[in-house]
Amino acid sequence: MHEKLKRIVSALALAIPMMGTTAALAQDKVVFQIDGNVVPFYAPLYAGVENGFFADQNIEVEFLYAGASDILTNIAAGNVDFGFPNGDAVVAAAANGLPVKVVHTTYQRGIGALLAKKATGIETYADLKGKTVAVTSLGSPNYLQLQVGLAKAGLTVDDVKVEVVSSGAIVQTLQSDDVDAIVFSELRKYALEAAGEDVTMILSNDFLPSFGNVVVTSADTLANNPDLVKRFTTAVTTSYEWVIDGHVKDALQISMDKYTPTWADQMDTLTTAFEKTFVASVWQSPLTKEKGLGAADFDAWQQNADILAEYGVIEKAPKATDFVVDPSSIQ
Repeated sequence: MHEKLKRIVSALALAIPMMGTTAALAQDKVVFQIDGNVVPFYAPLYAGVENGFFADQNIEVEFLYAGASDILTNIAAGNVDFGFPNGDAVVAAAANGLPVKVVHTTYQRGIGALLAKKATGIETYADLKGKTVAVTSLGSPNYLQLQVGLAKAGLTVDDVKVEVVSSGAIVQTLQSDDVDAIVFSELRKYALEAAGEDVTMILSNDFLPSFGNVVVTSADTLANNPDLVKRFTTAVTTSYEWVIDGHVKDALQISMDKYTPTWADQMDTLTTAFEKTFVASVWQSPLTKEKGLGAADFDAWQQNADILAEYGVIEKAPKATDFVVDPSSIQ
């Protein structure tokens, strides 16, 4: 059955996701579908596998990759076991009635940002009128952030030209001046600055409090196999704790050696990004100091949903308690 599942998921990663197929959990082998591509920003998860933290929980992980909306469709359909999409996309999925559950709020805040060269004169969202802006897809979290940012400035997407560019090429389109700005990740500011670019950055989290990547599963998996979910989230927490506890470079080296060798020349830039952003304020928060990594701030989740509804990105805000679970409550 597991080989059949793998074939289904592989096909889904290249085609339109299917609904209605229920995945079977075969001897704790799970498919974990991650937002975007194989990049070193997921080094804690790669290190968790290589260090045996998932094996310690009797779990074997297969990584697959897709856009956030596809991940959530696959989760809801039961075609993959766990996903790692951006929080904004999860809210949109919940608003559309998909039976998905956040079981580990891994990123305690959003890392989306508008990036533009200072030479363009773009300093606010209002300055985007008539400009070309790139996002990774029209179903991506950064497109949601663009919509809200424009709305707060009294504009809509009709006031800009939106280009869809893959995550692997979006930074290059800004460097080559093919677009005026991109809405992507604040982490790419470090790479742009290392390349000599003078960059303006507007953090999406400043006007749309949200969450970056979070662990999700289906309502069915959480209800029928909570033990697996508990062990999986425990392994995720252990993986991130290890990196936070002085192992940033070790985790990145594991990523370079076995997963992302083409990024090896960016080790210094990535180390800076991890230490100044991820470790400092993304994976940890006052709440995690109290309740542990992955803790759920239900008020912040609700605020995120309410803002998305207020600006018409979603029709109606779902209740955070209906789709978000604190890891400590999983028995």
